[in-house]
Amino acid sequence: MNKIYHPCAGIVVFNNDGLLFLGNRVGIENSWQFPQGGIEKNETILEAAKRELFEETGIKSVIHIYTEDVPIRYEFNEKIKSNFRKKGIFNDGQEIYFSLFYFNGSDSEINLKVFEQEFDKYKWDTFDFAINNIIDFKKDVYLRIAKKFMPIIEQYLEAKS
Repeated sequence: MNKIYHPCAGIVVFNNDGLLFLGNRVGIENSWQFPQGGIEKNETILEAAKRELFEETGIKSVIHIYTEDVPIRYEFNEKIKSNFRKKGIFNDGQEIYFSLFYFNGSDSEINLKVFEQEFDKYKWDTFDFAINNIIDFKKDVYLRIAKKFMPIIEQYLEAKS
């Protein structure tokens, strides 16, 4: 049986201090993650990343740094699959394409209630915090993206200063 992986845009936003935007999932204590969401038909990875970032955070003041064109696959745990199937969603997991953005705005533009609220609070923190606080089945994804994006972030901030 073939598994179904939904294409998804993952968004890593960093600020001038090299800290990353993390949102806490609504109603789930200590459920921190990067913004992410599905890529719609006829939408590029970058278009999806910018749209999802705005829909989930209100953030528009970003500079695009990099987009990974090879996805990282992960599979949902059985509880999530079961909940999805009750709603008629039969994805086994996601293929997530990460984009990296530099935040050049002010925290005052962050609005977690722009559309359907996905996060109930946010914070700026490190990759280590993100990796240690993400749901288990995404931990490897976050480790891989940290390894790829950390040098890019450091190089960008060094060139900027």
